[in-house]
Amino acid sequence: MSDTPFGFGLPPEEPEDGDEGKKKDQQSGGEQGPANPFGFGGMPGAGGFGGPGADNPLAAMFGSLNPTDLGAAFQQLGQMLSYEGGPVNWDMAKQIARQTVAQGTADGTKDASVGPSERKAVEEAVRLADLWLDDATSLPSGSASAVAWSRAEWVEATLPAWRELVDPVAERVGAAMGDVLPEEMQAMAGPLIGMMRSMGGAMFGTQIGQAVGVLAGEVVGSTDIGLPLGPARKAALLPANVEAFGKDLGVPLEEVRLYLALREAAHQRLFAHVPWLRSHLFGAVDGYARGIKVDTAKLEDVVGQFDPQNPEQLQDALQQGMFQPEDTPEQKAALARLETALALVEGWVDAVVHAAAKPRLSSADALRETLRRRRATGGPAEQTFATLIGLELRPRRLRDASRLWASLTDARGVDGRDALWHHPDMLPTATDLDDPDGFVHREQLDFSELDKMLGEAAGKPDLRKDAENDDKGDKGDKAGGDDTE
Repeated sequence: MSDTPFGFGLPPEEPEDGDEGKKKDQQSGGEQGPANPFGFGGMPGAGGFGGPGADNPLAAMFGSLNPTDLGAAFQQLGQMLSYEGGPVNWDMAKQIARQTVAQGTADGTKDASVGPSERKAVEEAVRLADLWLDDATSLPSGSASAVAWSRAEWVEATLPAWRELVDPVAERVGAAMGDVLPEEMQAMAGPLIGMMRSMGGAMFGTQIGQAVGVLAGEVVGSTDIGLPLGPARKAALLPANVEAFGKDLGVPLEEVRLYLALREAAHQRLFAHVPWLRSHLFGAVDGYARGIKVDTAKLEDVVGQFDPQNPEQLQDALQQGMFQPEDTPEQKAALARLETALALVEGWVDAVVHAAAKPRLSSADALRETLRRRRATGGPAEQTFATLIGLELRPRRLRDASRLWASLTDARGVDGRDALWHHPDMLPTATDLDDPDGFVHREQLDFSELDKMLGEAAGKPDLRKDAENDDKGDKGDKAGGDDTE
């Protein structure tokens, strides 16, 4: 991934006739290869850094194009500058993500449609995973369907979630671009501000498109980063990436697929039956966005010297970190809340999946450790967010959280452990992760009394009292009962 958070360039026209068209384009003099589609430094996993025009994005955009391509390039540049949507040009993001996926991964593997046999294998793996999880958690199945996605389908399915996550930060940065001018000058500089915001939206869109496109070549499902990126209640695996993940592990593909299906299905159960969890996680990102600070001094300097005929000047300013967020108390608090929540989610999934897989899969321990290291060392997903908005979605305390959930299972049973998800205030805190034994053996809350209060607040009958009366043979008035003997 590029170190430039919001670097941009112009994507080439994608040939209508696929690979043959690309060969013809290369023969006609095109210099930009698939590893560098935007005319400036590439990304790890997409061909490396540098390449033609890495220091001059506009030269790379136009210098190697023939007259026909140059006209198309200027047409796309006009579309970029005329963009009047939100803080991110999501049409551009989608286009670039799809192009990045079509170019293939660093190891040369291309995206391909998922075949019937692969879809059937994924469906069967998720179905079996759900059966195994029934013994490991009190939360019922959260997967209404199981799907096998290509990388392009993953991009299409997850873009709405990326939009929800990134827009708050991009909105804050976009607003800063108009706030740096004195109020009396803003009316006069309206076209300039509009142009800068359009370019800012394009820059965000380009970088996000690159990131999502590269990420699509490595994720194995819809919940790899601990957030629900796909549609609700739809367990998804990417067969090509599952195969690549297990390639050098020395574990049969069927076991790798099943273990990853267990993780995907466990995530789906948690997000389906803990209704506040998604908003809790996404809200932490929004809280971070509200605390973001832009280097207004540097931005003022750039705006004061900005030449509309020299747009690469803005690109240079971005490369120097004009929009690097500052560490504020608001951001630190939101980040701490997010990191703790991610650790608890990933720790619960890790503990539950291990309990389900250990008695049944000989490779359970090895696969567990591989996934733990992948998450702890910071994979592509964490790098994506760190580059885009300064957030590392890394469960730094995954092992601590997993150990705490396992201890809770031993001390309180599966039901007592999972009951903690009823409300965010019941969950362990970062301090509790430091002292898991203290939390586990702390005097337990009376969950039955809480359920009773919640039921009364909702105007529902006390079902527990009804059950007790039923056990005593009481045939009096009850919800749904009658007076007959």
